[in-house]
Amino acid sequence: MIKKSTILLSLALLAAPAALFAQYKSDYKEQGDKSFNNKDYYEAAYYYKEAANGMQMTPSAVLPFQSVAVKKSTDKVPEQIYVAFQLAESYRGYENYLEAEGWYYRVLNANYESKYPLARYWYGVCLRANQHFDEAIAQLTQFTANYKGDNKYIEQANKEMENCRFAKEQYKYPMLADLTKMKGDWNSDGSNYALQTRDGRSWFTSSRMLKDDKKRLNRVYEFAAGGIAKPEIVHFEGESKKDVEYGTPAFTPDGSRMYITRWYKDGAKTIHGIYFSNKKAQGWGALVKLNGNVNADSFSAIQPCVAFGGKKLLFVSNKAGGQGGYDIWVADLGADGQPVNSTNLGANINTSADEQAPYYSDADKRMVYSSKGMIGLGGFDLYEANYNGVEWSKAHNMGFPVNSAKDDLYYYPDKTDPKKFYISSDRESDCCLDLFTATDKRYVLSGLVVDCETHKALAGAKVTFLDSISKTPVKEEVLGADGKYSFAVATQRPYNLVIEKSGYFTKVLPIVQHGAKMKGDTLFNPDLCLQPFVVNKPIVIQNILYDFNMATLRPESKTVLNDLVKIMKDNPKIKIELSSHTDSIGSDAYNIDLSQRRAQSCVDYIIASDVDNARVFAKGYGKSKPIAPNSLPNGKDNPEGRQLNRRTEFTVLKVEE
Repeated sequence: MIKKSTILLSLALLAAPAALFAQYKSDYKEQGDKSFNNKDYYEAAYYYKEAANGMQMTPSAVLPFQSVAVKKSTDKVPEQIYVAFQLAESYRGYENYLEAEGWYYRVLNANYESKYPLARYWYGVCLRANQHFDEAIAQLTQFTANYKGDNKYIEQANKEMENCRFAKEQYKYPMLADLTKMKGDWNSDGSNYALQTRDGRSWFTSSRMLKDDKKRLNRVYEFAAGGIAKPEIVHFEGESKKDVEYGTPAFTPDGSRMYITRWYKDGAKTIHGIYFSNKKAQGWGALVKLNGNVNADSFSAIQPCVAFGGKKLLFVSNKAGGQGGYDIWVADLGADGQPVNSTNLGANINTSADEQAPYYSDADKRMVYSSKGMIGLGGFDLYEANYNGVEWSKAHNMGFPVNSAKDDLYYYPDKTDPKKFYISSDRESDCCLDLFTATDKRYVLSGLVVDCETHKALAGAKVTFLDSISKTPVKEEVLGADGKYSFAVATQRPYNLVIEKSGYFTKVLPIVQHGAKMKGDTLFNPDLCLQPFVVNKPIVIQNILYDFNMATLRPESKTVLNDLVKIMKDNPKIKIELSSHTDSIGSDAYNIDLSQRRAQSCVDYIIASDVDNARVFAKGYGKSKPIAPNSLPNGKDNPEGRQLNRRTEFTVLKVEE
């Protein structure tokens, strides 16, 4: 049975009023056990909670996310502890982690961990789901150190800890997107999910309560988006069987055929498969079940997606030949709409856990789908992967806020706004998926790199888009003749641009919007320039100022030297000489001494700014290397020439390989 986040969820019990249970007046624990064994976790939680109330039990007497020490359990489990554990398991069974957390804590705090060795693991999972990431890591670490049972739980605990660390980063640096729960008739008291649009109309699946119908069956609804009409149930010709449920339709490009999931109960077993229906002048024709290439005997096939121009069908199945659990498969479609084969999408897409709800865009060759098997924020997360015509890329988590600590599925883009899309999530519910609309605020950073002296485009320069936290490149570009670069900015993480070219000083610049101009979804940076250099050729540093006969740097000189510090840090492979020169006034010895002290004061400032002293050397040349006459041909003083000679220079001595 697929969990509540999927199309197979039946919500009949979730809306049942307390009066439904009033007939049970004796043994709530026994009724809870019966419901739990039938996997009716919502009903089981009701009974166990009533039993706990009768025993005057509360989840915990302290904050449930405080640390819990390992204790030696007693031999016999009191009824209160049994009920507490079963209540925690029942809440977790329908993914109500908030309520489950405190009851797991009660079991651990009462000294019964050896009787319930997985209690600490599930307590850690609840902490993760409730976004207490550091304490979840602490509890799961404690679990892995002491648990002696099935090694799969150790592996799962380690994965949960990775999820916690991933989630902490995501919440700190979220994806550039806004997410809002849809208002009006889109959402109801049941589950509402798998919204898609075409030709000004929308389709979605809902288990909302209907008049004179208390079973809350999943049905497909059609809605004139933006209109005043109510959503209407989609019916199929000849369908009269009671208690049949439908969900997640998918349409051929011309809209003439709908593929849909259909399921019903046969005793304790749920029968589910994928069908298609052809559009008629009025409504939809009779459902036709797909053959065994999709609907393999004794297995489930759900969640169709028509892709590749209507020639293929993506679908989800737990049939043999997959990676484990529910996998995403692809089938070629014949002219009659039936699949002629089926192929598992492989280990880049599927895991040993469940994958669901694929959506494929023919335009950008990208698939978005949900998985429980990869590192994420918890539950089902949305991932995206690209297809190059031969193989699929590794899937990439779409991040927070698209994903949450709960279940996030059924991505679908809006057909009229390229920055808008829809997802289904239970992040604001204890039980049910709701429809959310999202606005993609990712943008492209674009700009031009030029030579600082010629101001011409710098072809051949390499620009790296660098994650400044992990120090790992996101993307690199070697510039063409136009000197232009562009990078997609997807999150609020801090990024740097690293611009480098042989014979030029490398620059490392943070991504900031100050001075940039946004046009559409592109942010245009001001032009960036690289300064050329030649080894052993001095470069004059302007505005390094000293008081008369002094070697102490003035404040404005330090500001100029900060630029040199930046060059040294951006170019860790260069070694430089920093030299000082004087005019001709004074003796040789005096000028050599003064210039050496001035050069050394510059070097001392640079070294104090965390630059290795082995990379920068001070040299005073006094008046020995003038670059202009100190006096005119007629013997008179030349103030302008002496000013040019009183200079500070730096020279690249070596560039290490």
